[in-house]
Amino acid sequence: MAKPAKHVFVCTQTRPPGHPRGSCGASAAWPCYRNSCSTSSKKQLWGKIAVTGCGCLGTCSGGPSVLVYPEGVMYGGVDKDGVAAIVEETPAGRPAGGKTESACGDLGLTATVERWPPNSG
Repeated sequence: MAKPAKHVFVCTQTRPPGHPRGSCGASAAWPCYRNSCSTSSKKQLWGKIAVTGCGCLGTCSGGPSVLVYPEGVMYGGVDKDGVAAIVEETPAGRPAGGKTESACGDLGLTATVERWPPNSG
């Protein structure tokens, strides 16, 4: 199997109700993940991108989160339609979003997080 040019990670982390960090799983991450996989299949993007459900990406309160490599761009607040647009546009280049800086979990790192859709809060 050829190495895909892009890799899309969709956070599906869940935590118990009331957890102080929240979780992407509590913010409809699973419909996002399922839609990203079905969009990839419908658009026949095999070999162009890989879609992977993953654990915590560190932006819990802004989820669901999607991370695209090799660009290293994180999208926050994604819904199932937004993730479909990200997956469709990823092979051709990075879709534009509204950039903000965000603390990345407890690691003390800062990441560029792009809100999806681009003009959302």
